[in-house]
Amino acid sequence: MQLQKIIASVAGIGYIKGGGTLAAMAYCIIWFLLPAGFSNGYWQVITTTAITAAGIWCSNDVETSWGKDSSKVVIDEVAGMATALLFVPHHIIFLLCGLILFRFFDIAKPLGVRQMEKWPKGWGVMGDDMLAGVYSLAVLHLIVFFWPVHNL
Repeated sequence: MQLQKIIASVAGIGYIKGGGTLAAMAYCIIWFLLPAGFSNGYWQVITTTAITAAGIWCSNDVETSWGKDSSKVVIDEVAGMATALLFVPHHIIFLLCGLILFRFFDIAKPLGVRQMEKWPKGWGVMGDDMLAGVYSLAVLHLIVFFWPVHNL
């Protein structure tokens, strides 16, 4: 179970106050430092899917020792942030917009996001952040459409 705790807490970030935001920011740094082709390619879909699957698996497992939807579990924020940045142009402005949008939707929990938490075990832990990521993705793509990167 130790491996699941490491993954669920994103190498211990979940033990820090504000771990959800820090985990989302950690993903943003990784996303930004990776080659631009990653952010516009299908590798990002594969990575997001793998993070989500790992999050469901680990969240199911650590629930027995940490309790339901523990604040130590921050892999869900990483998966949500990864979703928010799918097919977004590799630019710092869009990265920051994505982070702000994701944290807004994750905290405010509008339009069914809160209801996702009621799903069982790891599905509920990951579901609300994934839906927050989808809402962020939609708004971010509107921003990208109306504010093309060549205008920056």
